[in-house]
Amino acid sequence: MKTDSQTSRATLVGFGAILLWALLALFTAASGGVPPFELAALTFTIGGALGCLGFISRPERAQALRQPLRVWVIGVGGLFGYHALYFSALRLAPPAEAGLINYLWPLLIVLFSAWLPGSTGLKRGHVVGALMGLAGVAMLFVRRDLGFDAQSLPGYGAALAAAFVWAGYSILSARAGAVPTDAVAGFCLATGLLSFVCHLMFETTVWPTDVTSWASIGLLGLGPVGAAFYLWDIGCKRGDVRLLGVAAYAAPVLSTLILVLAGYAPARPSLALSCLLIVAGALCAVRASRKA
Repeated sequence: MKTDSQTSRATLVGFGAILLWALLALFTAASGGVPPFELAALTFTIGGALGCLGFISRPERAQALRQPLRVWVIGVGGLFGYHALYFSALRLAPPAEAGLINYLWPLLIVLFSAWLPGSTGLKRGHVVGALMGLAGVAMLFVRRDLGFDAQSLPGYGAALAAAFVWAGYSILSARAGAVPTDAVAGFCLATGLLSFVCHLMFETTVWPTDVTSWASIGLLGLGPVGAAFYLWDIGCKRGDVRLLGVAAYAAPVLSTLILVLAGYAPARPSLALSCLLIVAGALCAVRASRKA
């Protein structure tokens, strides 16, 4: 039985993943013109190797990789399936529209959490908070001339499927609480291998030519595409996954703020309103979790 303090600590660990994902756009932009699947192959391999470092000092932890097939299907299917669908969406549809549709996944996590074992059920504050977070993300796309055209329907479908895959992976991870987080290292390595195969099939290899690009790829593998997945696994399995779902809407806003500060994007007035909506939504979810 988890105590309130253990749940709170695990939820804070999950917040660490959201903070790291806020750096994803910055490091990706600084990585140069590396194709998406090649970038995924490099970064997931780094992320998997990061998880395997713990096996050196404690070899018994490698036993975590011995999991039933269904666990591997969930783990690799979640990590590789999400990224393959998201990359496909960006190729088949305008990035802004695809990104907005994809950010339904935090709301789906909140809704799906009602089916978790021992769940106290959804509170109105969780749903309201998630909808406010979604509205906050939508504010980031104000004045971007969004246009949902029929020709991009396959891309929109891939973006929506990616949202369901990541929400499903997160909730199934929460249900599989007995699976050690060390197993994520194996999921990352398998995802890196599958991404490499897709790269060979669909892309032309482009190697970075400067130190900044290589450093950005290394930081991606260590953080947003590495440590973040281990932190998210802990948060989903031992923390409040509903609160994490609402808090996940902070990632795109923080990401935009970081891009503005780094000079990769212009500052927009809508960013302040977006922050306000997401913070208010998170407070609604916190209050609902405390009542539960």
